[in-house]
Amino acid sequence: MSKESDFFLYLIERYAEYKNISAKEVLEKWDQLKVTDLIYDLYEIYHSERLENAFADIDEIVEKADAQLQQ
Repeated sequence: MSKESDFFLYLIERYAEYKNISAKEVLEKWDQLKVTDLIYDLYEIYHSERLENAFADIDEIVEKADAQLQQ
């Protein structure tokens, strides 16, 4: 597995803990909102900063995508 894939799995698991939901639920939500690839592609930024910063950014991405889906 690539370092990007390893980190992505780690990110999903930690984000799920942060949200107090399962990693499966996180991935399903991201897939529904079509943001999974975007978040995966942000590896270069996320792996070099605090996870809390990545979580805040992901929350913003999810919020925007959810708002667009609701329109």
